[in-house]
Amino acid sequence: MGIFSFLKRPYSFSDDLRRNARFILWVSLGMIVFLLLFQPIGVEGFSPKQIFYLFAGIVIATFLLLSLNLLVLPSVLPASFSGKRWIVWKEILWNLWLALSLAAADFIVYYKVSGTSDLEFFEIGRILLLGCIPVTILIIVNQDRFFRSYIKNAQENIRHLVEKKTVFDTLIHFESEYKKDKLSILPDSLILIKAADNYIEVFYHSKEGIKSQLIRSTLVKAGEQISEYDFIFRCHRTFIINSHHIKEIEGNSQGYRLYFEGIDFPALVSQRYIPVFKEKTS
Repeated sequence: MGIFSFLKRPYSFSDDLRRNARFILWVSLGMIVFLLLFQPIGVEGFSPKQIFYLFAGIVIATFLLLSLNLLVLPSVLPASFSGKRWIVWKEILWNLWLALSLAAADFIVYYKVSGTSDLEFFEIGRILLLGCIPVTILIIVNQDRFFRSYIKNAQENIRHLVEKKTVFDTLIHFESEYKKDKLSILPDSLILIKAADNYIEVFYHSKEGIKSQLIRSTLVKAGEQISEYDFIFRCHRTFIINSHHIKEIEGNSQGYRLYFEGIDFPALVSQRYIPVFKEKTS
């Protein structure tokens, strides 16, 4: 994927004003605690009154700027901030704007309280980092919200796929280097395939319950044998899964964990295979 294609990818903007209001409140309260406990800006030589004004000014500036950018602007210009029209490059510029505007506000507050703009490089860096803190928290919160939303939608999609699944009566034949290890099963009875050294372990439903069988083969060969079934696909260097049998999904932007009924371990979806997983389960 090229850089321009990546920048044009859809990105979920947080346009829920109630959620944004809660975020602003908690970040503002958190800034009070952070400033009092760690005093990230040098206040040596400041009087108690100046310290109070400095910290209060930074918290108020943070509250007002976040309110302007996360509540007022999305309310006044809803079309521009619609989650359906938001894309990656807008999110990057938006976060840069938030960080720079917060840092600039902190500089102004510091200048008004101290009466000097003659700051050492280290002090400038600390003020810049202070402005980045709310934005960093916002990015983390949005990422968590985005992946929770995706996982919820994926689970709904999987349920719909299971409800309208097509029954296949053609057997899948897993060939082995040893004839006695061969296995033939119906596509929908397959739960998952796990790579195990020079073997693959096939987990499947049978009349007697869930069974597994080791076969002297590779995941690549197994992938060739199930390639015609969209609901069975590779999701990790060590896993092939049947999406019809997924019961629960957990994870984040680095990968997912898939849980299956009757299987005591999760199948993994690596970051590389996330686009494939999204395509197959949407």
